[in-house]
Amino acid sequence: MRTTRSITLGAAGALVLSACSGGGESVDTGGGGGGGGGDVLVAAVSAQPDQFDPHVTSAYPSFQVLENVYDTLVVPNAQDLTMEPSLATDWEVSEDGLTWTFNLREDVTFHDGSEFDAADVVYSYNRIIDEELSNAYRFATVESVEAVDPQTVEITVSQPTPNLPALIGAFKGMAILPEGAADEYDLTTEAVGTGPFTLESSDASSTELAAYEDYWGGAPSIGGVEFRYITEPAAALTALQNGEVQWTDNIPPQQIESLGGDDSVELATTPSVDYWYMSMNYDREPFGNPQVRQAIATAVDRAAVTEAARFGAAQPNQTAIPEDSFFYFDYAPFEPSAEEAQSLIEQSGVQTPITMGLMVTDEFPETVTAAQVIASQLEPIGVDVDVQTVDFATWLDRQAQGDFDAFMLGWLGNIDPFDFYHAQHITDGSSNFQGYSNPQVDELLTQASTETDQDARKELYDQAATLIVDDVSYLYLYNPDVVQAWAPGLSGYEIRADKAINFEGVELP
Repeated sequence: MRTTRSITLGAAGALVLSACSGGGESVDTGGGGGGGGGDVLVAAVSAQPDQFDPHVTSAYPSFQVLENVYDTLVVPNAQDLTMEPSLATDWEVSEDGLTWTFNLREDVTFHDGSEFDAADVVYSYNRIIDEELSNAYRFATVESVEAVDPQTVEITVSQPTPNLPALIGAFKGMAILPEGAADEYDLTTEAVGTGPFTLESSDASSTELAAYEDYWGGAPSIGGVEFRYITEPAAALTALQNGEVQWTDNIPPQQIESLGGDDSVELATTPSVDYWYMSMNYDREPFGNPQVRQAIATAVDRAAVTEAARFGAAQPNQTAIPEDSFFYFDYAPFEPSAEEAQSLIEQSGVQTPITMGLMVTDEFPETVTAAQVIASQLEPIGVDVDVQTVDFATWLDRQAQGDFDAFMLGWLGNIDPFDFYHAQHITDGSSNFQGYSNPQVDELLTQASTETDQDARKELYDQAATLIVDDVSYLYLYNPDVVQAWAPGLSGYEIRADKAINFEGVELP
């Protein structure tokens, strides 16, 4: 998920933070970061981070926290997701498209007090590249990252890379760390960013941040943020309505419509740039057989799955990119049909019944619901689905080890079409856990990543998506809406299509 995006939690020293709203008594707290002394925002989220190294993790629960701790050179605009300045104040590209120059913000300090400069950018990017960390694929065309002077960074690419700002700024997996940070800190449990909040502590129940008074954008008004893990959506909503928390994105889908008229919460929705999907392990027979995968894709009724999982707060889609994007591709070759699916199974030569373990996590409850619906749809064609519900840390570990028949989750925060398709489907891609390999797809994705003409680029991605869908590398299900709610009177928060959770400007009632 953000998803796909991952963190192992370890507590650093306890920091007691608390806050109430809706008529409750607020507690004024400080924190190790020395924030403005305001109240602490309590946010109910569904899952626990698995670690805090932004260059390693790929789990969305981690990035919910890291969004508030780290900065990137550029950052998506909250309204239209175009790139705007952050640690870089401006940038330009050479006439031949091969040299990008970024001018850096002055008077920025990291949470450990060290000053930010070009050496930190060079270190951060080279760490990702040299250690082949999870986002190294984003630097596929990068030949060098150099400090021209303390306030200027030059990135040289081998081919024109028009989406370079999106590649380095789309999410906090491209965060800037202080030079040498991996040697000085345990980045799985510690964080040293330049963002508006400092990481104070984390344990099995919550992660706590404190406002950073020396933040270059100005200290936040609130004293900190407590991310409280509440897996059950109904419990998270009740906590919001009771004033125990002030914000949540864990809303029961079946209650979204009724909450629109509920004065006890402020509800906001917006179309997302996310997609949810199922994928099968090519190294586990019979799922390496294309006709078996196509049979399963034909048996799945995406509209029914979407309705069960999201109650209308999503749009079924057989490709990844949502329909309000320029890069949307209207391609839906699989019409739900048990009869056609059975015919494909027979053509495959595989004997039924077929047993398929489908790995999901109850920390994202919609995966459990969707899996149960899919299991009922596959049973008539002789596929017996064992829905395997595990905690998210186990899910991530099993995915990484290839220990699954099939799994279900989502990719979150996608901005450029590169984010939607590249690492997931190119041969040996860092997120290609299913083991898909198609030389034609590799060629198309590689060409698209450096194509400067938007129409030509879309055509290349359309061709790649056709093959990816036909091969059932991913069985795409739906594009969900972003749904979030907060306490009446809370201000300064913006719901975003990329699902980035940023509490920098929040003020509590």
